[in-house]
Amino acid sequence: MTATQAVRFAAVGLDHAHIFGQIAGLVGAGAEFVGMATDDPSAAIATRVRELYPEVPVVERPDDLVSRDGIDLIVTAAVPDRRGPIAVAALRAGKDVVTDKPGCVSFDQLEEIEKAVGQSGRFWSVTFSERFEVPSVIKAGELVREGRIGTVVQTLGIGPHRIGDRGHLGGGAGRPDWFYDKNRYGGILTDLASHQIDQFLWFTGARTAEVVTSTVGNFANPEEPGLQDFGEILLRSDNAQGYIRVDWYTPDGLPTWGDGRLMILGTDGYIELRKYVDIAGRDGGDHLFLVDQQRTQYIDCSQVETTYYSDLIRDVRERTTSAAPQEHTFETMRLALTAQQRATIRGAAQ
Repeated sequence: MTATQAVRFAAVGLDHAHIFGQIAGLVGAGAEFVGMATDDPSAAIATRVRELYPEVPVVERPDDLVSRDGIDLIVTAAVPDRRGPIAVAALRAGKDVVTDKPGCVSFDQLEEIEKAVGQSGRFWSVTFSERFEVPSVIKAGELVREGRIGTVVQTLGIGPHRIGDRGHLGGGAGRPDWFYDKNRYGGILTDLASHQIDQFLWFTGARTAEVVTSTVGNFANPEEPGLQDFGEILLRSDNAQGYIRVDWYTPDGLPTWGDGRLMILGTDGYIELRKYVDIAGRDGGDHLFLVDQQRTQYIDCSQVETTYYSDLIRDVRERTTSAAPQEHTFETMRLALTAQQRATIRGAAQ
C-alpha cells in the first residue's frame, strides 16, 4: 500500500453508539468507508448509521463483507460477545481490526484473537475511547512524559455511566436486551473498567500488573440481576498501584452521561482530569488541573489534537502498531477478564 492510497474500511456490527465515533474518526483521518453490515439491521444504532451515511452500501450478511477483497480494515461495535468472532474472521481474511471495547468477553475469545493476530500478521486494536478520544488524557500523557509530576506511583480512575443516556441509545427507547445479559456484555469490569486498566498501564509505563482484588455488584437494579451496576478493582504492578471504580449511577441532574475523572499521582505532583464536565464550574469538558513543586495550574485541553485514528491509518499502511502496541491491548483485556472472573459478587448481581 502506498502512502497516498486510501485505506478502505467496512463497519461490521452496528449495535453500540461508539460506532459513530469510530466511523467519523476513520473518515476524518482520510479512510474510505466502503460498506456496512450488522446482525440486527433494525437496531436503533444501525438505523442511525444508515441515515448518516446513505451513500455507503449495506450488505445483508456480515460474513460476506468480512471476506470481501479490497477492504483493508474492519471496524466493529457489535454486541460485545460477537466482537471476538468478528475480529477472528476478519484477521483470518487478512484484514486489520478495530473494535469497540470490550474487544472480547472471555479468555477463550482472547486466545483465539491472539492466535489469529500471530498467524495473519494483522493487528487488533481496541478503541479505548476514554483515552484515545479524550484530549485532556492526551495532554496529561505529555505532561507525565515531560516529568512534570515525577514518577507516577498511582492512578485513580472512575467511570460512572448513565443507563438512560440518549446519546448512547441512538434515538432508541431504551437499552437493548443484551445490555442486561452478563454473558453477552461480559460484565461491568470486562466492559467499562477496561478503559481505566488501559490508562493505568499507559500512565505508569507498566507492561503487566496483577489484580489484587475486585468486586461487582447490583445495588440499584434488583429487577435486572444480569446487570452489574457497580464494580471496583485494585491493581498493582512492580512500580505502581491503581484503583478503579465504575458504575451505572449517573443521576439525571448531571448534564452529561458521566463525571469521568482520572487522578495521576506522582512523586513530585499530581494531575486531575475532569474529562466530560466540571460540575458547578467551567463549561465544556477536557479540564486538567496540574499541581507540581512550583504552582497550581488549570489547562483547557479542548483544542488538544487526538491522533488515534490517523495513527491507525498509518499502521495499516506501514504495518506498525503506533496507535496502541499490540501486547498492551492484549494485556489490558487479560486484566479486565481476570478482574471480572475473580470478582466478589454483591447485592442482586449474578
